[in-house]
Amino acid sequence: MLIKVCGNKDVDNIRRVASLTPMLMGFIFVESSPRNACGLDREVISELPDYIRPVAVFADSTEATILQTCSKYGFKIVQLHGHETPKMCANLRSHGLTVFKALGLSGKPNWMAMASYCNSVDMFILDSVGGGKGGSGKKFNWDILKSYPFATPFMLSGGIGPDDIEDIYQTMRPAMAGIDINSKFESAPGIKDIAVLSKFILELRKSNEDEQTPIPFWEKKQ
Repeated sequence: MLIKVCGNKDVDNIRRVASLTPMLMGFIFVESSPRNACGLDREVISELPDYIRPVAVFADSTEATILQTCSKYGFKIVQLHGHETPKMCANLRSHGLTVFKALGLSGKPNWMAMASYCNSVDMFILDSVGGGKGGSGKKFNWDILKSYPFATPFMLSGGIGPDDIEDIYQTMRPAMAGIDINSKFESAPGIKDIAVLSKFILELRKSNEDEQTPIPFWEKKQ
């Protein structure tokens, strides 16, 4: 199971999170976010261990801004949390980027609308519908994922907390690649509680220790 820790902005905290070996770490480039990482030096990202893939998170940024930021910091993966179109996602992929598209689910999912993205993105981030830009920090009804109809992999997001391990495994579906966690593991916005996060990751991996580790999709296509 892929573990993505999102919303990192403090240099020392970033290094401590990295020591817990999540496969993905997210950095939010939205100025209005309390987890805005725009002030980070490039070296903070480039010094991450090779086994951690940094992800640049945007919401309604222009293609030019996204490409400039990725070039500056060396990002190869972007996560889009706004109203980005399938065409924009495809354009970013044409520049060699891996694209995650976040979509909010509420009530009965509109799978037909979601289908328009399947050929334009590498993975979905499935969250609950939020009132602003970025993640909602709240759960949606995970039972609706029983009817998930696509081969495109997804990560479960939105309000996942330290006590959700059993529910996460009960929610697992063939296309579910992992989880995206953030605010429920913080002592302050952008500052992860290392003790709580460490305990969660160890318990999650212990629950998964008999599973064969899959090859990440971005390595399969290289």
